[in-house]
Amino acid sequence: MTDLSALRYTSEHEWVLIDGDIATVGITDHAVEQLGDIVYVDMPADDATLAAGHVMGEVESTKSVSELYAPVDGQVIELNGAVDADPSLVNRDPFGDGWLIRVRLSGQPLTGLMDRDAYLELTGGGA
Repeated sequence: MTDLSALRYTSEHEWVLIDGDIATVGITDHAVEQLGDIVYVDMPADDATLAAGHVMGEVESTKSVSELYAPVDGQVIELNGAVDADPSLVNRDPFGDGWLIRVRLSGQPLTGLMDRDAYLELTGGGA
C-alpha cells in the first residue's frame, strides 16, 4: 500500500507522488467516494505538456462527469493502460494500481500542494 503521508494533494482531489523528477498522479479515495462507480477516464495525450491547475482530462462515473486538473507542470511520459482498459481499477485501488499518469516535472513541483493532514482537514476526513 502507498504511504499516504508521502503524497501531496490538490483541492480538486488529485494526489501526486514525487520521485526525483517524475510525478505519479491519481485521484483520491475521497474523490472516488463522491464519484461512485467510475466507467471512463479521459487522460491527457502521451507527451502532452501539463500546466498545474489546468484541466488535463475527465473522469466519468455512474453519477457524474468531473474534470481532472494537473497538480504539477510537466510532460506526460506514461499513461496507465490498465485504467484505460478497466476504469473501475480507480475505484478499487485509487492510491495504488489505479494511478492515472506519470509526468516528467518542470517548474516548482510542490507549489500549492497540500500534505495529508491539510487534505484531510479540507475534506473533513479523519486520520
